[in-house]
Amino acid sequence: MNTLMAQPTQERLATLVPAAAAAGAEVYCIDDGWHSDAQEWWDAVGRWEPSTRRFPDGLEATLDLIHAQGMTSGLWIEPLAVGVNSPVAEELPDEAFMRRGGERLVEQGRLRLDMRHPAAREALDAVVDRMVSYGIGYLKVDDNYSAGPGPDAGADSPGDGLMEHSRQWAAWLARLPERHPGLIVENCASGGMTSDYALLAHARLQSTSDLQDPVRYPPIAANAPLALLPEQAGSWAYPQPEMTDEEITYTLVTSLAGSFYLSGHLDRMSPRQISLVRAATDLAKELRPALTRELPWWPYDVASWDQEWVVTARRAPVGREGLLLVWHRPRPGQDRPGSALRLPALAGMRLTRVMPPPDLVADEGISVEDGADGPVLRATSTAPTARAYLVRDTTHRDEDVARSENR
Repeated sequence: MNTLMAQPTQERLATLVPAAAAAGAEVYCIDDGWHSDAQEWWDAVGRWEPSTRRFPDGLEATLDLIHAQGMTSGLWIEPLAVGVNSPVAEELPDEAFMRRGGERLVEQGRLRLDMRHPAAREALDAVVDRMVSYGIGYLKVDDNYSAGPGPDAGADSPGDGLMEHSRQWAAWLARLPERHPGLIVENCASGGMTSDYALLAHARLQSTSDLQDPVRYPPIAANAPLALLPEQAGSWAYPQPEMTDEEITYTLVTSLAGSFYLSGHLDRMSPRQISLVRAATDLAKELRPALTRELPWWPYDVASWDQEWVVTARRAPVGREGLLLVWHRPRPGQDRPGSALRLPALAGMRLTRVMPPPDLVADEGISVEDGADGPVLRATSTAPTARAYLVRDTTHRDEDVARSENR
């Protein structure tokens, strides 16, 4: 995302991998492109073997670097895609591909495996077995095109064929962790566009979007728990060295809405910028034990696409304590900080800023005042701003202190 853009090489990863480790990453997944010697590989995928041009010392050398930096290695794959120019298109029988009207379905220069046929499943098993043998522990499963209503070969209708294929596809995903214990599977699914629960039930993580504009991303990250578990939802942080501290903070807060996804040219960042990124990854790890227990909450209602203030939260199963994330997005041409954000749902609660840390970004960015009916937040500039706060119940804590003193 916003970094190598499907053009990874051994040389580029030689600096990115150590920088990711320094920023606190635990998994380094090499995205698409690792499998092709050509710059343009869209219609030639299907064999999923490492490129010798991109990795002259072998892909294993880069994976070893990832492991030496203390991270789990991962690879991207689009399992159902076979390019029309791939040798796999000739090696597999017609029945292994989706067909309609007796012809193979072709979309964007690609065929689509039909998981109803054992040859398709066996081919994918062999591919993933080989990839896991490289030592990876993370598999990013993508799916970037549609076959329309589905195949009619061997079915009552295209819809019937598509349903049976989809069931076999979900079953194949379910078997992955059984065949490869410990393998973490992410359902990227064209930036979250096919995040139905049949797949979510079998994937540890789900990418929420491939949106490359950090200012527009917050409503997606904030609303994602309406459809999937917060610990499954991966929203992208892609800080860049040319960004201001506020811009870096903004995209980092977006990823704190669920499981932390990090990209960006970290290897070109200053030590101060890396410290800011590291503060976010450290915070994500600190919050992680509660991530699977806390409930998603929208104290300012769910976000609309063009909303000035975007708010999401996680709270304990009982009470309102937890995490609050706030983004302020000034409207185009706005020359004043904008309207105040009132949060009566948080009346009686104390907000403590945890991102960005005050020692790294002293600017308040968003001021917090005690209002008559709850906290009032105000942006202090006309630039997009985001903050993360711990939410604590001051009433109960004051009572606890009093009881302790009485003892």
